[in-house]
Amino acid sequence: MKNYIKIFALTSLFALGSCSDDFIENEPYTDKVEENFYKTPQDAFEGLVAVYDVLQREGYGGWLLTTEIASDDCYGGFGTADNNVSLDWDRFEFSSDKEMNKPVWETCYIGIYRANILLENLDNVEWGADEDLKLTYEAEARFLRAHFHFELARVFGDIVALDHTLSSEEFETPRSSAEVTYALIAEDFKFAADNLSDDNYSQPSNSNYGRITKWAAEAYLAKAFLFYTDYYNASDLAGVVSKTEATAYINDVVNNSGHDLVSDFASLWVAASYSQDIPYAGEGNNEMVFAIRYNSSGLGDWDLHEGNRFQVNIAIRGGNLGPYAQGWGGATVTPSLYNAYETGDTRRDATIIDFAGENLDFDAEARGQRQFTGYAWKKFCPITNEAGEALVAANGGDFQIDNYEDYPVIRFSDVLLMAAELNLDSNAGFAQTCLDRVRERAFGDDTHNVTASMTNIMNERRLELALEGHRYFDLIRQGVTTAKTAIDASGMGGEFEINFRTETEGWFAIPQSQVLLSNGSIQQNPGWN
Repeated sequence: MKNYIKIFALTSLFALGSCSDDFIENEPYTDKVEENFYKTPQDAFEGLVAVYDVLQREGYGGWLLTTEIASDDCYGGFGTADNNVSLDWDRFEFSSDKEMNKPVWETCYIGIYRANILLENLDNVEWGADEDLKLTYEAEARFLRAHFHFELARVFGDIVALDHTLSSEEFETPRSSAEVTYALIAEDFKFAADNLSDDNYSQPSNSNYGRITKWAAEAYLAKAFLFYTDYYNASDLAGVVSKTEATAYINDVVNNSGHDLVSDFASLWVAASYSQDIPYAGEGNNEMVFAIRYNSSGLGDWDLHEGNRFQVNIAIRGGNLGPYAQGWGGATVTPSLYNAYETGDTRRDATIIDFAGENLDFDAEARGQRQFTGYAWKKFCPITNEAGEALVAANGGDFQIDNYEDYPVIRFSDVLLMAAELNLDSNAGFAQTCLDRVRERAFGDDTHNVTASMTNIMNERRLELALEGHRYFDLIRQGVTTAKTAIDASGMGGEFEINFRTETEGWFAIPQSQVLLSNGSIQQNPGWN
């Protein structure tokens, strides 16, 4: 979904507060604007593509990088000559720059704005014989709106929940309560789950490859349920979805979606499969329930957002090394994550580059690597070709912006672990089976299975989903005390001393520019003033 109409979008929630009347009243400079555009099903489709397109905007300061550095699985990393922003992330200080998470805030609100524009214009379309498309497009747009709200709410806590585009009188809207925000998230995911097709679009040969499915919506609804009920100590998801309903949704994905685990964990990842000389399962594998799709077609065009710009952040600093292509060396992996894997767990070497274990001569000082631990990301790391060139560059792309590996927001193994958690009290046998499936794939046998318990399930989530944007939220939903116990680090000295500040309640600093633009309607999160 690449060809999209360039509809005017808010680049930040309150950025229009200073617009002049002349600007508002000027005639549009293009032929396609909201007032004259939404007439045909094709117009609506282009509007939907514009919402999908926002998913690809993972870049510097992005959601995945920020949250992984904040967890116990990564340090800040990057270079010794860089500024100290990565250490602020790592220590949860943000002392030097409270704008560090502005890209997360802006990107999510752009997505919400575009979704609301489409939803408000669906009734203006002349659907004719395509009336069923209206329901499908509404369901997809509402799923995406929920996705962007959920990303914001998990990072910033109370946010401004928007079920409509803002009028000029609403530019200084205060933050919504968590219950209001999560009720909107739940209603949107539930609408998508109840109204989307039960097709499985995971294969590239499918004409709808990459689009949202019923199964993705059901799984995401369960994920929202678990985070909200744990963090806020609630019995249901904002009064919209009960635990019984959330369990039924996730069980439906397990039993009826057609999704499954691929046989070899390492085959899920380009670098792991390449370095271990095993067939890559491909991005269209059956384990991907919901993924953000990237490609390298931008070929150096910085105005496009086709490639996975996140990958260069965590790649090998200072040049290509062995099968791994160059990047900026961000988010160095902690020894505690590497050592958390048991002997025989195939996920460790598919997830983490062990420089010494792989006989890679990495001179951290010469390469200017900060917080070198001996470990780096193998998941998402770009690769070289047989000639030792960065593969994306050899194919005509820019190594900074044209990497192409997809980001799996929800894999089927995540579904199995959520099902194990949700069924633990009501159907212990099914919970055990779901956990066993994940463990048996990891070890290649059933002799390493463990009893299904909350402790074992949470530990399994860390190992299975490491470096995929889950760990930090799994920690804070267990409570800030649990998070502090895991994240705090001492004994290594200097840049490796970590102090998680419980006064933040686990939330990140709201971009200070947004606090100022709100004229007092938004207050900075606790612990950041």
